[in-house]
Amino acid sequence: MSRFEDQKQKIRNESGFIAALDQSGGSTPKALAQYGIKSDAWTDEEGMYRIVHAMRTRIITSPGFNGRRLIGAILFENTMDREIEGKPTADYLWEVKGVVPFLKIDKGLDNERDGVQVMKPMPQLDALLKRAVAKHIFGTKMRSVVLQANAGGVASVVKQQFEVAKQILGAGLIPIIEPEVDIKSPDKAGAEKLLKAAIQPELNKLPRDQVVMLKLTLPEQDNFYREFVQHPRVLKVVALSGGYSLAEADARLKRNNGVVASFSRALVEGLTAQQSDAEFNAKLDATIESIYQASKT
Repeated sequence: MSRFEDQKQKIRNESGFIAALDQSGGSTPKALAQYGIKSDAWTDEEGMYRIVHAMRTRIITSPGFNGRRLIGAILFENTMDREIEGKPTADYLWEVKGVVPFLKIDKGLDNERDGVQVMKPMPQLDALLKRAVAKHIFGTKMRSVVLQANAGGVASVVKQQFEVAKQILGAGLIPIIEPEVDIKSPDKAGAEKLLKAAIQPELNKLPRDQVVMLKLTLPEQDNFYREFVQHPRVLKVVALSGGYSLAEADARLKRNNGVVASFSRALVEGLTAQQSDAEFNAKLDATIESIYQASKT
């Protein structure tokens, strides 16, 4: 099989979860602060990204970060363009770690309207997708946010997500569609019902030879997305931690059969730059094992 087909089979069939290492732009200083590095540690954006790449390199090269318990990792564009131990990051992930590489492609969120935030326009998306293919990226991820149980707003989020997904599929990549429902939404369960109802017909309209992935907030009702887990056009349903603690996210994940984790904040919870390599590796290994076990249910 081709590299792409090998990776597709890994995502479809193997146990494990997806590490979301794609904080970018405005979220990067916060991620570094949680890691124990203050904003005075860099003087410009390039310096900031060198530091964040060092953090991500430390995570990816850690012994516990491997394809036995992880099936994929989502990268920021800047990380894709850099190297780890002399290899392009995506090649290192697959060839050394056995982990499938994905790329975050959205450029952030537009202002709230109708209780949602759609993605900002991406006029350079075709060029980015070509670069991603050349860098041996398998798939992409794009995030919108649902803040309120507003039918019109939810419909606009889903419409945009699937329109862009078709562009991604046309480039030969697998899209992760991520319409995040904010965990602080005043009617989170209601928003989830609207989202599910909007996604279902879009999945049914996909051609038989195409599949997508869904990245969804852990729902209020257990096994709420069972139909998506079983849908022939869905390669995998993954869950975002959405601000829940690792313990809460793992507990919710265990109650949703067939859904695996794609955690970012929960994954790096408790990791700091000040830890020794032994302390860092032990903490990361324990977190990976916790998320892996929760993803197996």
